[in-house]
Amino acid sequence: MSWTVKGFVLPLVLLCLWRLQGGAQACSCAPAHPQKAFCQADVVIKAKVVAGKDVDGFDEPITYDIKQTKMFKGPDKEIDAVYTPPSSSLCGVTLANGVEYLITGKLDSDGSLHVTLCDFIAPWEGMSSTQKKSLVQRYEMGCDCQITRCTSVPCGISSPAECLWTDWLIEKSVNGEQARHFACIKRSDGSCAWYRGASSPKKGFMDIEDP
Repeated sequence: MSWTVKGFVLPLVLLCLWRLQGGAQACSCAPAHPQKAFCQADVVIKAKVVAGKDVDGFDEPITYDIKQTKMFKGPDKEIDAVYTPPSSSLCGVTLANGVEYLITGKLDSDGSLHVTLCDFIAPWEGMSSTQKKSLVQRYEMGCDCQITRCTSVPCGISSPAECLWTDWLIEKSVNGEQARHFACIKRSDGSCAWYRGASSPKKGFMDIEDP
């Protein structure tokens, strides 16, 4: 496979190590492959930001009014707003009016959608065609798999149900070839393997022949 960086870097918001005045770490989360973010999220939607609302106090979340255009995962109701902490030091997300995003996030007990810098949020137009198509079926096919991030050698997997994610090691980017063009798929024998392509995996990939 080719590990060459493609044309532009997708502005995924995956890694944030923000520090408050005085040096204390306030927001810290490891980068996640888009598939892992999909599997861990309560909600995955495509939505356009139509308005942002100012907060009344430091502890009050920012509200973004959105127009949902597609739901890939979530409740049987349309979501019209997302909530995020009021500053990046608290893992708050800044969204631009008029931009359509893929948004992953968590549902609160009242059914409201909350997002942070630790969630996968990306402008829809910047995503690869494989990523977009994987939201419908392929990512879900690998939710029982473990995607293990490799940042330095030696690294490896400890179980057949893992896929080794090497984008950072090879390309120094979490937005590399595996993030943009691969999904970790569970095969018929319970093992997991990287699969590339926009179409669903063929039977030959899913089935493992006996030696």
